[in-house]
Amino acid sequence: MARSTKYNPQITESKWYQYWMKHGMFHSEPDDQKEAYSIVIPPPNVTGVLHMGHMLNNTIQDILVRKARMEGKNACWVPGTDHASIATEAKVVAMLKEKGIDKKSISREAFLEYSWEWKEKYGGIILEQLKKLGASCDWDRTRFTMDKDLSEAVIQVFVDLHNKGKIYRGIRMVNWDPKGKTALSDDEVVFKEVASKLYHIAYKIEGTEETLTIATTRPETIMADVAICVHPEDPRYAHLKGKKALIPLINKSIPIIADSYVDMSFGTGCLKITPAHDINDYEIGQRHQLEVIDILNDDGTLNEKAEILIGEDRFIARKKIAKLLREAGQLPKEEEYASNVGHSERTDAIIEPRLSMQWFLKMEDITQPALRAVMDDTVRLFPPKFKNMYRSWMENVRDWCISRQLWWGHRIPAYYLPNGAHVVAASLDEAVQLANRQHNEQYTAKDLKQDEDVLDTWFSSWLWPISVFDPDFFKTGKKNKDLSYYYPTNDLVTAPEILFFWVARMIIAGYEYTGEKPFRNVYLTGIVRDKLGRKMSKSLGNSPDPLALIETYGADGVRTGMLFSSPAGNDLPFDEKLVEQGRNFSNKIWNAYRLIESWEVKESTEEANKTAIAWFESRFHQSLSELTDHFEKFRISDALMTLYKLIWDDFCSWYLEMVKPDYQKPVDQLTKMRTTRFFEELMKILHPFMPFITEELWQQVQKRAEGDALMLADWPKMKAFDASIISEAQQVFEVVSQIRNIRASKGISPKESLDMTINTQNQGIYIKFDGVIKKLANIESIRFGEKEDNALSFVAKADEVFIPIEEKIDPEQEKETLRKELEYTRGFLKAVSKKLENERFVSNAPEAVVLLEKKKMADAQAKMNALEENLKKLDQSS
Repeated sequence: MARSTKYNPQITESKWYQYWMKHGMFHSEPDDQKEAYSIVIPPPNVTGVLHMGHMLNNTIQDILVRKARMEGKNACWVPGTDHASIATEAKVVAMLKEKGIDKKSISREAFLEYSWEWKEKYGGIILEQLKKLGASCDWDRTRFTMDKDLSEAVIQVFVDLHNKGKIYRGIRMVNWDPKGKTALSDDEVVFKEVASKLYHIAYKIEGTEETLTIATTRPETIMADVAICVHPEDPRYAHLKGKKALIPLINKSIPIIADSYVDMSFGTGCLKITPAHDINDYEIGQRHQLEVIDILNDDGTLNEKAEILIGEDRFIARKKIAKLLREAGQLPKEEEYASNVGHSERTDAIIEPRLSMQWFLKMEDITQPALRAVMDDTVRLFPPKFKNMYRSWMENVRDWCISRQLWWGHRIPAYYLPNGAHVVAASLDEAVQLANRQHNEQYTAKDLKQDEDVLDTWFSSWLWPISVFDPDFFKTGKKNKDLSYYYPTNDLVTAPEILFFWVARMIIAGYEYTGEKPFRNVYLTGIVRDKLGRKMSKSLGNSPDPLALIETYGADGVRTGMLFSSPAGNDLPFDEKLVEQGRNFSNKIWNAYRLIESWEVKESTEEANKTAIAWFESRFHQSLSELTDHFEKFRISDALMTLYKLIWDDFCSWYLEMVKPDYQKPVDQLTKMRTTRFFEELMKILHPFMPFITEELWQQVQKRAEGDALMLADWPKMKAFDASIISEAQQVFEVVSQIRNIRASKGISPKESLDMTINTQNQGIYIKFDGVIKKLANIESIRFGEKEDNALSFVAKADEVFIPIEEKIDPEQEKETLRKELEYTRGFLKAVSKKLENERFVSNAPEAVVLLEKKKMADAQAKMNALEENLKKLDQSS
């Protein structure tokens, strides 16, 4: 059958994805006769489009799911999206602004209509893009965090936790996002180093000529000052206790107080106390019963309580206040200052500490089972280095601020009565009944007003592994068929930066509601960075378009390219050359198959390549063993490299060269059959990584029935392998490579046959591989014996190999070559020895791998001995 000489990924990928979808191969239903394997997707925001982080994360998930399917498991990968309250509301507000509509001018109901319209238009884009990558999600199970039944689950959980006394409402200092105009939890604040200034402001002491200098980075908040604070034991300010100071520019009188919180050695040793705009100042204010004056609006502009610069943005006000202080002679010093400043994780706006009435979830007790689960490896983190970070966060966790001042999201099910009290219920009708029972009244629905706020987005996604299978579980307490079968899920693949936002909270919810873990393993990917080490972002313009990469290099090329340098938990320094390498790998595989397919077969049962076939069969099963170990330890990048070397080096560069027939000559029937079978097996174990090209070639190898696909084929069974033939072949390949190097360095044509003499204690290897050496190195005859005169030589492990040539050998040049080889071998020996001295490696690596390293060390030592002996002989002869 004629095949295209060039692989076309665009045609292939579209064809096979449609084929898989048409035959429902991604769909899963509970089946008690099969072992379940389930993964839930980290739901991307409905505002999102595919970026490089999604590419890496979803490629890894797809690899795990495809492998599980081929192993005969009932694999279910649940896709979905997150409503992303802050980000989506910002998008809708911007869209309305373009239409000339101000959010404040429309009702909540109208705004939500626009939001749902926006979600329906744009919310599914990223899931469609994932299909281009080859993601084998069960699209029939696609969920959205604001689906009706998932929303009811969220409300049910809020009511339940409130009834248990774990959710409360109170005034607390929170992180305020002036751009999103909402409170944030501590985990949604990202600290960045910001270059600013330290302003030294002179406060006059009331009734005297004396001044007190205070250093601050925020002069715009002086109008909210309610006291000056010094340390009670600071002798410099003992005479000022009980006196008052005047706030510059507004001349308002404030007391001078003493509190041991003040660090006498920092700055001038005294603080301005602004309880409304600093958490530490707030706590001091509480101790001293100070007034709280909030001078900022929710958008970060100054309000009327500031008395001056009303309506100015906080940062413009900062510059103007500094100018006014300078002019008033009350700014004696300004200095450059770098400090860590909190930014909103969603909008990147600088956070304002702000006193606010919010809803909170008590975290101290509810986190304990989740902490134990990770510490005792009931839930395993990969890499394990994240366990300490997880423990630190869980042991120092603060109550979770779960309310957000937004309209898009799950509205808090709290209802306020005319008397100011409130009730919490799953619906308005239930709230009315509850209010009447509790207050012995006859309220109607019109008397109750629902809380305006919505819940933090993470308050819905923390239920994701449960709610996607059985949202009614939170109401009934009984697992349906799906939840009973698929939960706990097996693996979670996500980014380290949401280990606390999402992963920890899912574990908390899992134990709170099911009494067990939500997943067994958590694989934490690295962050995709550019070649300069910067995180990829639209603002920096350093992130390639993933879909453009797929168009250029093919999905298989992009998948493998990203994995070539992305070990778990370590950042990925992305380079497009890696993706190009992935495409080249596709082309290598394509051309290998075209070569095999081109062989004509002679009618014979004779097998002319027994040694080559025996070697590759053992090498295949050795690699399969390594692959299994890598998967068990979630070394996905290492697993790919194992396959890459097996296919590119062992199969294409060695095996096919060993068995391919001479030009225009036929191959024996058994060699063709065994080679084709090897190729099929290679396509199977490569399929999870490169699903499209492997499916295409597997279908080409032989005619398959409609609905028969590689993605549903059986994963190869591991068999015992012959380690000795693998080792012997490595010895032979080294000899062949050295002979090829000699040809290249001496300008000897590959077509010119050479003779070879070997000084060895292992003649059996060369007798067994006699035909291989003669074919691959174009050797006329192989003899065994001592050194030959006028011959080039090299050492392969402990064996000395001599290639007689007509030209005279320069002994000094030969010695220089041997010295370089000796130096290289010493370095290799040192590296292997260091690995074997590592107790962690020896105890964790498979026994076969450790034995292989020990053999490498013994071979290197033997080679060094032979090289040193050869040098000695050359010295003696010269």
